[in-house]
Amino acid sequence: MRISTCFGVVAAVIVPLMMPPSASAATCESLLTLALPNVTITEAAVVAAGQFSPRGPGREVPLPAQKLPSFCRVSATLTPTRDSQIKVEVWMLTTGWNGKFLGVGNGGWAGSIPYGQMISGLGLGYAVGSTDTGHSGADATFAPGHPEKLIDFGYRAVHEMTATAKAVVKAFYSDAPRFSYWSGCSTGGRQGLVEAQRFPGDYDGIVAGAAANNWTRLVTGLMWGALATLKDPASHLSTEKLAVLNRAVLNVCDAQDGVSDGVIENPRSCRFDPQVVACTAGDAADCLTQPQVDAAKRIYAPASNPRTGEALFPGLPPGSEPGWRNAAGALPAFPIADSHFKNVVFEDANWNFATFDFDRDVARADRVDNGTFSASPDLNAFAKRGGKLLMYHGWSDPEITPYNSVTYYEAVRARLGATRTDSAVRLFMAPGVAHCGGGVGPNQVSWLAALEQWVERGVAPNRIVASRTTNGVVNRTRPLCSYPQVARYNGQGSTDDAANFSCAVPRTQR
Repeated sequence: MRISTCFGVVAAVIVPLMMPPSASAATCESLLTLALPNVTITEAAVVAAGQFSPRGPGREVPLPAQKLPSFCRVSATLTPTRDSQIKVEVWMLTTGWNGKFLGVGNGGWAGSIPYGQMISGLGLGYAVGSTDTGHSGADATFAPGHPEKLIDFGYRAVHEMTATAKAVVKAFYSDAPRFSYWSGCSTGGRQGLVEAQRFPGDYDGIVAGAAANNWTRLVTGLMWGALATLKDPASHLSTEKLAVLNRAVLNVCDAQDGVSDGVIENPRSCRFDPQVVACTAGDAADCLTQPQVDAAKRIYAPASNPRTGEALFPGLPPGSEPGWRNAAGALPAFPIADSHFKNVVFEDANWNFATFDFDRDVARADRVDNGTFSASPDLNAFAKRGGKLLMYHGWSDPEITPYNSVTYYEAVRARLGATRTDSAVRLFMAPGVAHCGGGVGPNQVSWLAALEQWVERGVAPNRIVASRTTNGVVNRTRPLCSYPQVARYNGQGSTDDAANFSCAVPRTQR
């Protein structure tokens, strides 16, 4: 069984252990009177099979929800501070619970309950919980004048949701979860890293995809890419020009792994100079003007301080060009970054991104952040208690550069050492995969199933098979290898079959 979500694809354990309800288990409706500190339960009701309906105007029932079995839906508001209004939901199967809890993450600025991810988790037999992180709406307009709400978004809401959800699950089933897992991508990936670092006892295992960690420098990097193409109209890169650039990248780097398949296996080994596609006379459809070439070079390069030369955030990798339109192709600048600087850093709705200063304004943003929005690489406590962190990132991600995850993983390894890191943290880079999925590479992966094997059976993931489906048929499989290993074709058999590839450390990194 495989269910698509915004954080990739999770798969059910083939034979899940179903926990029978205890004789003293509570009824769903009785949870309305459950007393928990700083928690107001606003709803507790059974949703009949196939009858789930999201609240709010314009919300349609996702197709997988139409097949959901009966479950107890609990809604609550958490108020750990006087300015907190954290909405959470906890869903619990009335029959067939697998005995585990799954927390699922948000995207962007959050601001709503991620029903799609909750539907997927419930369909796998989990009790599932999530939160809007304490505000409504997909931007940071909640932030000015509300520092406690920023802390809720940064780290407090997920932790409070987790504690509340576990208490609700125990009250309903009269049994605490045997294992607790987290799964999220982008902001959800950042939330997972923060949980591991700040609250190492919350989860036994965490899937953190394309983590939006190092948040303030991340939005600085997004601003760098936007200004490279938007500040001067001559630098603008259209969809057609990005396609020209991408074809040139593949021409240089695609076959480096021994297979010409439209996917760059290891962008770190790709040496590409955009100057090769510069127009020789005027402008044309099959080349880039010099201002466009210079913009591309800027996007590949790290964002940097013009005064000191300090690298502020890594650039985007070769192979990610088709997605640059999201971050550097249209006004306004990437909305998540634009909203951060308007509402969090400057608290000025009229602030203009074109005025951004990569020296003065970055320093100001760092002071405002003060560690609120990101995880440090100190995972000592998480590793000590036996926690497992499975990170992944698409090598063609145009929104959060994959180098961000590589940098974090290498910082963890420097802190914990190789042996302890290998026992607690694994990173998988997915060639040709865009932000949290999509792209031209194999992008369907059972991350949660691999994590369960690691946590519950001690089988650490070293090679995970990813697949690509066209018209409902799997037409390519490829191994994803534990970083820094990459997949290498063995030289025989179909290049669309994972069995014909091995994992090895690139020569340049041995």
